[in-house]
Amino acid sequence: MSLLGALNSAVSALQAQSQAISTVGDNLANADTTGYKTTTTSFEDLVTGGSSVSSAGGVQALNEADMTEQGLLSSTSTSTNIAISGNGFFAVKEGLNGTETLYTRDGDFTVDSSGYLEDNGSYLLGWATDASGNVVNNDESASALVPIDTEAFESTASATTTLSIEANLPADAAVGDTYTSSTEIYDSLGTGSDVEITWTKTADNTWTAAFSDPTLASDSSTTSGTISSGSPITITFNSDGTLASTSPSPATLSITGWTDGAADSSITVDLGTADKSDGLTQYSSGETTPSVDLESITQDGMAYGTLTGITVGTDGDVVASYSNGETKDIYKIAVATFNDPDGLSAESGDVYAATQASGAATYEISGTGGAGTIEGGELESSTTDTSTEFARMIAAQQAYSAAAQMMSTVNTMYETLMQDVR
Repeated sequence: MSLLGALNSAVSALQAQSQAISTVGDNLANADTTGYKTTTTSFEDLVTGGSSVSSAGGVQALNEADMTEQGLLSSTSTSTNIAISGNGFFAVKEGLNGTETLYTRDGDFTVDSSGYLEDNGSYLLGWATDASGNVVNNDESASALVPIDTEAFESTASATTTLSIEANLPADAAVGDTYTSSTEIYDSLGTGSDVEITWTKTADNTWTAAFSDPTLASDSSTTSGTISSGSPITITFNSDGTLASTSPSPATLSITGWTDGAADSSITVDLGTADKSDGLTQYSSGETTPSVDLESITQDGMAYGTLTGITVGTDGDVVASYSNGETKDIYKIAVATFNDPDGLSAESGDVYAATQASGAATYEISGTGGAGTIEGGELESSTTDTSTEFARMIAAQQAYSAAAQMMSTVNTMYETLMQDVR
């Protein structure tokens, strides 16, 4: 090996260890970066020539991130923060109009001012779902992925179609005794109205339930519609107190002429099953003044609601909650997997681009097809271990010092040679 070759080897060593120190610095700087994957520096011998005589080549440094290393998951107070437990990445686009799909493990997503789930300009991609939470048209392809817009799906009002009543009508009431109850129902436009039910004992084991015309829930003095048929309902009981029959059967109310322009309503009144005690019953109250024991009145109508919150489930479902109590699955988050995730190319902003080495992304639903599970309300910590990085820093510093000493030694040898020449 010539002096020049030794000098070149020392220079390559300085460059390689400088790169190693730089890598350690990047890792330490990102010790608290969500989803960051630690990069390690490996070294390869550079050999020139093929003879048995030693020939200087030096060393080169190669950086590689371990993309499959799992970071610790920690809970957060933000419901739209998400993490992946296992294999895979979130698919994002840089900007709403971005054309390139990038990938990240950083799930620090929040709802921006326009309603999209984004993290520092990276917009989360997912598949739109139907009312049952299934991907629309079962299309789980890359072309069906879109930025998740939490405001794209408005809550809708729904008319009351079923009214279920569980109550005990007192067997010890006198014929001609009446009692009243009330319930709220909704028309097709989501307007709430109150309906009064008058229970009248007309004979032994026989009652009627008469329904009043609905009045606005917000103004009880204003009639909002007309009961056009189905009231009163005749109710008979068996001698054991269970329901015998209703007339009409099934009991159905028709409401027309809603003052807000809503469609006519047809409401099935569920008073229980014949010969059972799962709805109306008639047992003695045992009271000096008998009364109707109303256990529950439920109906399936709903007022119009506004968006109040977004959560993410373990199956990757993005769930919208509305002020009327409705919840709706609106998107399913995709998990991107690769043949060789270590082959991804790192980009600024803690995102990665697919390369020929990584292969193209395959998109899966959370927990299927080898993809990891999406965890809502959690974030993945950096995989950087500071103690390990400090050890690597010391090793790199010592190697750098040794290379510098080699340059100093070669310089001294050159000086000796030049003195001999003189």
